[in-house]
Amino acid sequence: MPAAMILVRDIMTTRIVTVSIDDRLSVAKHIFDNVSFHHLLAIDENDKLQGILSHRDFLKALSPNLGTAAELIRDTETLNKRVHQVMSHNPITVSPDTRLKHACEIILKYNIGSLPVLDNGTLIGIITWKDLLKSYSDND
Repeated sequence: MPAAMILVRDIMTTRIVTVSIDDRLSVAKHIFDNVSFHHLLAIDENDKLQGILSHRDFLKALSPNLGTAAELIRDTETLNKRVHQVMSHNPITVSPDTRLKHACEIILKYNIGSLPVLDNGTLIGIITWKDLLKSYSDND
């Protein structure tokens, strides 16, 4: 299939990992330490998407002394921050019927690494810049 005809639904990841906006960063740390992906979708108590916690945002929120000989109690306390204090709020989303070209344009325009996929307000997947690159390279 030509790349211009591919839709987000054709390549999106449907196995998504969510965290609560009220979870502590220690929960996110445990997840990031044990998986190979770099974006956690943050939901509220009604399972509605509220934000994205990227690995980069997570690392910026932590003390640089964490895990070093210079670590102090205040450094480990950074893991007690809540996800909503660090995440990107109101993420840009796409529908499963969005064309890949348009998803690429959005990621480039807003300099973001991923797009949650919503179907009538329900979170059904995520697409990242790596997914887009892989799709274009596979369809060459």
